[in-house]
Amino acid sequence: MLEFLNVAKVYRGGVRGVDGVTMRLGPGLVALLGPNGAGKSSLMRIAATVTRPTSGRVLFDGTDAVARPDLLRRNLGYLPQDFGVYPHLSAREFLSYLAAVKGIPARAARFRTGELLELAGLAGVGRRPLGKYSGGMLRRVGIAQALLSDPAVLIVDEPTAGLDPEQRVLFRNLLSDLAGDRVVLLSTHIVSDVESVASDIAIMAHGRIQLRGGPQDLLREAEGRVWEVTVPQDALAPLRERHLISRMIRTGTGVRVRLLAPAAPDAGAVPVPPDLEDVYLTIIHRSPSPAHGAATEVRR
Repeated sequence: MLEFLNVAKVYRGGVRGVDGVTMRLGPGLVALLGPNGAGKSSLMRIAATVTRPTSGRVLFDGTDAVARPDLLRRNLGYLPQDFGVYPHLSAREFLSYLAAVKGIPARAARFRTGELLELAGLAGVGRRPLGKYSGGMLRRVGIAQALLSDPAVLIVDEPTAGLDPEQRVLFRNLLSDLAGDRVVLLSTHIVSDVESVASDIAIMAHGRIQLRGGPQDLLREAEGRVWEVTVPQDALAPLRERHLISRMIRTGTGVRVRLLAPAAPDAGAVPVPPDLEDVYLTIIHRSPSPAHGAATEVRR
């Protein structure tokens, strides 16, 4: 069990990167979804004991991980957003080196390295220099190194950044497989990264958890607020000024628009079922900044 209790991180100049987050995580995949600058990476670094919070507590199985981080660190795997490698080492050599740093005995490290290369789909290229790997392959090496000690908590920060669609699917499926018996905390600003794999989603903005729940719970937040309408090209600009447009497609008869509004924006508008992107936009655009004094909202 990993718990955040009123965790805050204040940077120079009084900027609040994390602002009073309270969240409890058990086994399974929890997706932290939010725009760039929402505070996701700050919270992930705190969870990984890389950064100390300004205030609040982080508990791992009841132990204060801020005052006594060693227990969590022994049970932690971490893939940061910026993951560096030694380009002249092969994947096998790189993982063996990190295993030695972690104090894993040589025989156990050889077995574990082979096991993780197989799990990550890299067994056939394990002796190729990392400098010749694609971005997707390097992210899979990152997951492999995070799993060397078979951690109870796996933290991955923006793991699919820069990957093509096929690589993102492979990576999401791998994380889903790993979440069966451990805490997996995934941060991303890409809605498609979480809608098919996460049963627990927390939307973060302005350093706070604005909404949390399962996908079906979250969809209810946008029910009755999503509309589609086809308008002439010259009506698009006024419509955009009044409403939040989530997508639009130009057709032979005008522009088909999907938008968010509390009531029908036009006589020809029809209601449509919301998707997770609609919920995300609804929460992000209605969430006041800390300057307006909003309180953290957590719903399950």
